Formats: sequence, C-alpha cells, structure tokens
Amino acid sequence: MAHIFADLHNHTTASDGDFSPGDLVALAAGMGIKVLGVTDHDTLDGLEAALDAGKIQGVEVFPGVEISVRFKRAFFTGTLHVLTYFSSAMLKDSGFVTRFKTLLAGGRGERLVRARIEKINEVFGPGGESPLLSRDLTFEEIAAYSDNVSRRHFAMALAERLGISDKDTITRIIGNNSPAYLPSGVDLEQVKGFIKSEPVVAVLAHPAAGSFPGEGHYKEVLPPLEIVTRLLSEVLDAGVKGLEVHYPGHSPEHQVLLLSWAEKYDLLVTGGSDCHDSAKRPLGTAGVNEQEFKRLRQMVLCEEKKNR
Repeated sequence: MAHIFADLHNHTTASDGDFSPGDLVALAAGMGIKVLGVTDHDTLDGLEAALDAGKIQGVEVFPGVEISVRFKRAFFTGTLHVLTYFSSAMLKDSGFVTRFKTLLAGGRGERLVRARIEKINEVFGPGGESPLLSRDLTFEEIAAYSDNVSRRHFAMALAERLGISDKDTITRIIGNNSPAYLPSGVDLEQVKGFIKSEPVVAVLAHPAAGSFPGEGHYKEVLPPLEIVTRLLSEVLDAGVKGLEVHYPGHSPEHQVLLLSWAEKYDLLVTGGSDCHDSAKRPLGTAGVNEQEFKRLRQMVLCEEKKNR
C-alpha cells in the first residue's frame, strides 16, 4: 500500500516478539510511523511500557490485545485471532483490567502448555504412535522461552533443543492437522460476552492468511479462507466490528474480497505488519492510512464514552 500512517498489529517480548515494547516504539519512530498498534497475544503486559515510550518518541501507541479464540468443530479444530482495541485510559480502570485478564487466563497458561507437551510426547515421542522425537519434550524447555508460551516457542524448542530442522516436520508435530494438536484460546461465547459488555472494538485478524499462496505468515497454523467464511457470521454476531484487510500475508485478490466483505457488513478496515522480528516478520510492511485509522479511533472513543 502507499503510505502507512498507522501500523496496527504488532508484538513485543510481552508475548512472542523479539523487540521490547520500548524498542518496538523506537523502531516505529525511526520509520516515521505515526501510530503503532501494540497487540500482544493474550496479554496486556507490554502496554504501559509501550505507552511510556510513545510519549518519549512522539509515536501514538494504540493499545490492543490479540485474543486467541478457540473452535472445536467437525469441520475445524483450531483458533481464530481477534484484535481487541481500547482507549489507553482503560488501563487505569482496575475493573476493566481485571476482567480482561480473567478472560485471557482461560485461553493459555501452564495447564494448556503441559497438556500440549504431554500429547506431543504421547504421539511423537520415542515410545509414541509416530515417533519423530529423539527424546520427550519437557515443560522446562518450553517455559524457558517465555512466561506467555505460544506455538512459536514450541517450534523454537523443537528446532533448538531437539534438533529438528525440517519445517514440514515441525508443522506435522504442532500444526492444526497434527494428531497432538490442542487448540489454545478462549471460547467464542466468552469473548462475545466481553466484547458486548466492555468498551472495546474487535477486529478479525488476518482472515485470509491461511490461504496465502506464498511462504509463512501463519499459513501453517491458521485455517484457510473457506473455513473463515463458514465462521464469519458467528464472529460478526459476537460483536466483531472490523476486518484486518491490509496484511503481509494477504494476496491482492484476498484484499479485494475482504474489502467487499467490509462494505457488505459495514465493517472497519484495519491493517498491520504483525511484526515479530526484524527479518521474517518486520515492522512497517502493512498498515492503514490516516482516514482509516481515524474511523477506528472514533469508534474506540465512542465505546469508552458509552461505558462512563
């Protein structure tokens, strides 16, 4: 796209990004990005530091959380991601923060990590049904990477601790189609309750990334577009008000389709780089123009005002 005024989807070390909140903001400032969305997976932990850095660097930090929403259906077992934006003032509201953290706690955490490790070892360990590991994976190996474990950390452990260098083998072990796969995230009904009762604006993240024709960008772990299409009415009914259209893992054809959805259902159009690092998923590769951002910010401010 032409000029990126706001890059609204990015990760820090608070979840599975390589940059600290301060470093990510500094990077955005150096690129001339005016507004930076900080949207770590299932945590609010990096937001205060990012907001503080934004004041120093002259970058408006737009807070959000990328909520993992789990599905266990006959046609799909896995997660969709919902970017949930809110006013920075809400971080001073202890009730809001507590309710948000309570929602998120149901989607990840040590219990899920241990259950996933047990299932991986059961299926792919030396004594498993399809032995691919030289030894069992341990909880300590995964936990050493982060307090907020994601699938990326499992992939890193398999490569760095167990010496599995083949990408397809890693995907076979931890991908959605793996017999060991247990979806993370919060049930849609719980997310719906939160979105409808709290001053937030929810956006469906990277809807077409699972059908991206090139390499990476969550293609291995996100559902193809036809699955998202089947779930769309439920997602919109849950209170989702926007679509992430501008995204590095969306082909031009997919962007056209998503723009038609946005027009049909009167949805916000957002976009972001989904930055995790400086090489494979860098900052500044996607975003929105000033007009698109102002529409999102106005809706967030309206939600905050309604909540007063």
